[in-house]
Amino acid sequence: MADQMTVQVITPGGICYEHHANFVLLSTVDGEMGVMPHMIPTIASLRIDELKVRRVDDEEHVDWISVNGGIVEVRNNLVTIVADSAERDRDIDVTRAERAKRRAENELQEAEKQSDIDAVKRAEVALHRALNRLNVSGHK
Repeated sequence: MADQMTVQVITPGGICYEHHANFVLLSTVDGEMGVMPHMIPTIASLRIDELKVRRVDDEEHVDWISVNGGIVEVRNNLVTIVADSAERDRDIDVTRAERAKRRAENELQEAEKQSDIDAVKRAEVALHRALNRLNVSGHK
């Protein structure tokens, strides 16, 4: 029990994930970061990417979570991720994510035609989020 930590993913809707783990892999704005029990206190900004959690109940059990940016705080064997939105692989509606991808691709094309830099950036973020959700859903 001593070599584990609690992982929480919190969104505006509340806690969407909470389990004990012995390893977490996440993507910060500065690169990938692995978190293990007894890590020094850390705070980092997250990129839109997947979160990998190796749970303690089964060495082969890995949970995959789509995280749309946010922050992570590691302190006293508690890994807290605060994100605007997050979804576990098993909860992702693939059809909805594919529609969001197509919509973002169309918006990106229109914004590029009109040379609307702000609209291009918004469409690129929406596309990145949709692709991340589709990637994470493939881990089911």
